[in-house]
Amino acid sequence: MSESTFVVKGMTCSGCMSKVTSAVTGVEGVTDVDVDISNGELTVVSASPVDPDAIRKAVNEAGYQVAG
Repeated sequence: MSESTFVVKGMTCSGCMSKVTSAVTGVEGVTDVDVDISNGELTVVSASPVDPDAIRKAVNEAGYQVAG
């Protein structure tokens, strides 16, 4: 198991959380996604490490941005 945490800018509501969850769940290898809108954290769980750029791209396509 591999777990990565990202900070996502611009999420303010459950709709935002849903968009990001759906987008990141579609990344190959991702097995679970947890989004905490109170602190903007996105936690991605996968069987093996997932390319962080693939996560950033999915978040961007959902209309948000990974900080840093």
